[in-house]
Amino acid sequence: MASIAGTCPLGALHRNSVSENNRKNSVVHYEGLRLPQRTQMPFSLTTVPSHYISASSSSRCRIIKAMASSTVAAPKREKDPKKRVVITGMGLVSVFGSDIDTFYNKLLEGESGISLIDRFDASSFSVRFGGQIRDFSSEGYIDGKNDRRLDDCWRYCIVAGKRALDDANLGQQVLDTMDKTRIGVLVGTGMGGLTAFSSGVEALIQKGYKKITPFFIPYSITNMGSALLAIDTGLMGPNYSISTACATANYCFYAAANHIRRGEADIMVVGGTEAAIMPTGVGGFIACRALSQRNEDPKKASRPWDKDRDGFVMGEGSGVLIMESLESATKRGATIIAEYLGGAITCDAHHMTDPRSDGLGVSSCITKSLEDAGVSPEEVNYVNAHATSTLAGDLAEVNAIKKVFKDTSELKMNATKSMIGHGLGAAGGLEAIATIKAITTGWVHPSINQDNLEPSVTIDTVPNVKKQHEVNVGISNSFGFGGHNSVVVFAPFRP
Repeated sequence: MASIAGTCPLGALHRNSVSENNRKNSVVHYEGLRLPQRTQMPFSLTTVPSHYISASSSSRCRIIKAMASSTVAAPKREKDPKKRVVITGMGLVSVFGSDIDTFYNKLLEGESGISLIDRFDASSFSVRFGGQIRDFSSEGYIDGKNDRRLDDCWRYCIVAGKRALDDANLGQQVLDTMDKTRIGVLVGTGMGGLTAFSSGVEALIQKGYKKITPFFIPYSITNMGSALLAIDTGLMGPNYSISTACATANYCFYAAANHIRRGEADIMVVGGTEAAIMPTGVGGFIACRALSQRNEDPKKASRPWDKDRDGFVMGEGSGVLIMESLESATKRGATIIAEYLGGAITCDAHHMTDPRSDGLGVSSCITKSLEDAGVSPEEVNYVNAHATSTLAGDLAEVNAIKKVFKDTSELKMNATKSMIGHGLGAAGGLEAIATIKAITTGWVHPSINQDNLEPSVTIDTVPNVKKQHEVNVGISNSFGFGGHNSVVVFAPFRP
């Protein structure tokens, strides 16, 4: 792929932030994860005091002060039932349909959901494939009139959200007997109602402002998924959306859990949604030189950690969890699927698309998530990786994982995106469900298209075939443009 500096509008920023030596490796990679630089970790630097870390590998580097972690006692998990957060329901819309078991079974089988795009005429596009959802039905969840008006982003959100509520035995009849001010909704999106927005702009240009639909603004803005779901169900608790690119859903899980821990809500309907496989979305990522161009073999295009990877594959859908205090779940006799132990969010504070060369943003996020969860690194034996299939991003994540987990011999690490593509704002939601299903089934799905693994990837990536694996503690990583890092921690529920 071509260098961002010479071919992409972001090039001017990039040109000013990397040295000539780095520029030849500076291909654009979504989430901004570049090839790791050959720099020493801060503790071995001799040119600056040990409490300083360079924020850039360029000649005009910025120095920031960082504190070393203090010695802490052995981690302790939360025991207060008001503050313990459990998962009592899951719902999704995916390229494999809207049934949780079907979704995970297809992942276990190693089936690819990637195909040629036929939603619009993509014949003139340099990338003509993605994880496009087909045969989606909102019947029973959205009335016909609203269904025709809604952007797919919100249709996916409402269906996934209501399916999650049903899964948690929180159908409308049950909800109507509960205190709805104690139940919130937090479903984020990276792009929002992209089709609604594009259609509004097209109407303006072609026919003038009087032809813009009154739904243009409401169905474009990113908070509308949470709002519509609450309007449909009457849920009056905390309600908003978060938009942190492809880290969105994990940010939502982290924020929602904290609402519960602080006593502001008993139940939160939480996740991410996205529907960007349309001309503007695909064209925009092509312009960023971020996508695989393997048009001749789409099902082989998403291949995290494989030497022949050439970019990520767009996906779409929605993944929603019902997060609930243990006290609330116990009181209403809910079936508890798994437990959310904790999470963390950090920012690289470095560059729009490039990661920090010292890897501090990602590794510190993993460390902070384990601290929040009351978990030691030795307890973790499963990682659902962000792993987008970019040349540098995949390796950068692996290097950060190795910094935290010194012994990876018992660790399984897989890539859901190898089969469903990159769901952008929905990715963390769908991958959280995959992580929880790994916990409940005792099987981890494969990372497909592992034909020529990078030699530096020494962790078991579950190549091509599922593996039986009892998950003790699992983490799910999501990173996004802007240097947004997020990690959430799940485990089997133990009373």
